Amino acid sequence: MNAASPALVAEHPKTSDLAAEIQTMRVDLAAAYRLIHRLGLDDSIYTHISARLPGGGHRFLINPYGMRFEEVTPQNLVTVDSDGRVIADPMGLGINPAGFTIHSAIHAARHDAVCVLHTHTVAGVAVSCQEEGLLALNQWSMQFAGRVAYHAYEGIALDLNERQRLVADLGDKPVMVLRNHGLLTCGRTVGEAFRLMHNMERSCRAQLAIQAAGAPVIRPSAAVAAKTAGQYAAGYDRVVVQGAPDNEWAAFKRMLARTDPDFFAND
Repeated sequence: MNAASPALVAEHPKTSDLAAEIQTMRVDLAAAYRLIHRLGLDDSIYTHISARLPGGGHRFLINPYGMRFEEVTPQNLVTVDSDGRVIADPMGLGINPAGFTIHSAIHAARHDAVCVLHTHTVAGVAVSCQEEGLLALNQWSMQFAGRVAYHAYEGIALDLNERQRLVADLGDKPVMVLRNHGLLTCGRTVGEAFRLMHNMERSCRAQLAIQAAGAPVIRPSAAVAAKTAGQYAAGYDRVVVQGAPDNEWAAFKRMLARTDPDFFAND
């Protein structure tokens, strides 16, 4: 990959290390957009993935409003402040106000929420409409036992007053089911937010398949579910806290390099 262009580095004209961190964040976030599309988890030009830029200043990257996820590149991401004011907008398209209402609230309240990923998938929306929400029925979904928050639907997220209720409902959880709406994950890295969403989506699809089959269901005990959740959490911590290689995220980006060569042409 090529070095960061002067236009991108200019947002934080500090050290070369910081410039490299910023470029890495741009590449990772844009990769998440492309992968969400590649896996069929996008919703036209709607939903968002945001990331806090390194270097302080409460600046965030988000997609240009009106571009499909497969069009997002490291260069065309929009830089905004914590109030959604545009700092840099290479395409001149602005951002979706409803999208940033949700994301800005979480970024402001949770320092650990470096990346916030939100989807409207058929499976995620379907489970969000079920009274019991996500059920700990299998290994994928057991990782979320005791780790899922729920937020009641209040209409399209244009009301800034909703932010305090959303943050209160989220608490310290890494995952939220937005009732009658969709799914949301908070990652300490872009890769973590993506992996959480990938597993949440598979959990929702499996749940719907199990329910549709109509056969008697074997439910793991609460103790087993809690143990499994702890095992998964330890695995995430090994990567984010202890610095172990993020092999899964690297593998997904290699897939993207094969399927979307234009993405890496000018990064």
